[in-house]
Amino acid sequence: MTILLDAMGGDNAPDAVIKGAVKAINEIESNITLIGNKEIINSRVKELYGKKDIKEISNKFEIYHTTETIEMEDIPTMAIKHKKDSSMVVGFRLLKEEKGDVFISAGNSGALLTGATLLIGRIKGIDRPALAPMLPSYKKRVMLIDAGSNTNCKPINLFQFAQMGDIYLKNTFDIKSPVIGLLNIGTEDTKGNELVKEAYKLLKENSPKYNMNFVGNIEGRDAFTGKIDIVVTDGFTGNVFLKTVEGFGKLVKRSLTENLKKNFLSKIASVPALPSIKRFAKTMDYKEYGGALFLGVKKPVVKAHGSSDERLFYYTIKQAEDFAKKKSVEMMIEEFNKIN
Repeated sequence: MTILLDAMGGDNAPDAVIKGAVKAINEIESNITLIGNKEIINSRVKELYGKKDIKEISNKFEIYHTTETIEMEDIPTMAIKHKKDSSMVVGFRLLKEEKGDVFISAGNSGALLTGATLLIGRIKGIDRPALAPMLPSYKKRVMLIDAGSNTNCKPINLFQFAQMGDIYLKNTFDIKSPVIGLLNIGTEDTKGNELVKEAYKLLKENSPKYNMNFVGNIEGRDAFTGKIDIVVTDGFTGNVFLKTVEGFGKLVKRSLTENLKKNFLSKIASVPALPSIKRFAKTMDYKEYGGALFLGVKKPVVKAHGSSDERLFYYTIKQAEDFAKKKSVEMMIEEFNKIN
C-alpha cells in the first residue's frame, strides 16, 4: 500500500510534512510517496536529518518530482486547470492511475475539493461529496459532516451526508446503528431555517427505509454528550462549528496549563493528578483525530488542516492508512449502488 503525500501543501510545508512522515514511517505498513520539488525536499531533509536523500532515512520513502505548487491564494478551478505539474494535481493523477491508495494534502482547500470532484469523480448517486472530520466526544468520537466543502446546500445534500456518514461508521468502525443528529438551533421539529426544516422531513421520512438511526434535531451542546455518532449540517455552519470547537479546545488546554503552573502550591498539588490531566488533554486535542475525510469521491482523499504541524501530519498519515486499508470508499460505492 502507498500513501501519496502532498509535500508542498500547507502553511508549514515542506518541513512539517517531512517531519510527520518520518515520525510515522516506522509505525505504518505503507510506503509513502512525497509529491513535490525533489531538490527542495532533499535540501530540507539534509538540514533536518543530515541525510542527502530521504531514502537514507527509510527505503519506504519515494519522491515524485513536480515543479509547481498551488498556493493558498490561488483560485481553485484555475489552479487545477492550469497548474498541471503542481503537487496537488499530480497527486490526484497518481491516485486515479492507482499508483497510490490514498492522497493527503494540507493545501488550498477549495482546490483540493475541486480537484477531487473533477479529477477523481463523484460516487454514482452522490450529489455532493463532503468533508467529514472526527471530533472528540464523551468516551468516543463523533463525525461532523459537512465541515466546509458545501457552503450552499439543498435538503437532499444533508440527507446524503447522513447516508455517507452512516455507511462509513457501520463498515469502518463496526458501529451497528450510528446515532444521527441534525444540527439546529433547537430540538423542536419546527425550529430552523427552510433548509434544515426540509432536511429534517427527508431524514424523518426516509431513515427507516435505509436503516438509519436518525434521532432528530440536536443543538451544538448535544454533539459531545457521547450519545451522538454523526452530526449533520451544511458546510458553512459545519466549518464555523469545527473552528469553534478547535478554538475552545485550545482555550481549555491553555487555561488548565496556566492554572496548574500558577504558583508553587498548585504545581505540587497537580503532581498526583498528572496522569489524569494528560489523558484529559489528549482527549481534547483535535490533532489526535487527524484530518478530514472527503467522503463521496471514488478514491480515498484526506484533507489535512492548512496549519498542520509535524504531529498533526503524523496522525493524519496513520488515519489515512486506516481509511484505505478498510476499503471504506469501495464499501460506500457498493452501498450506493444498492441504494440506486
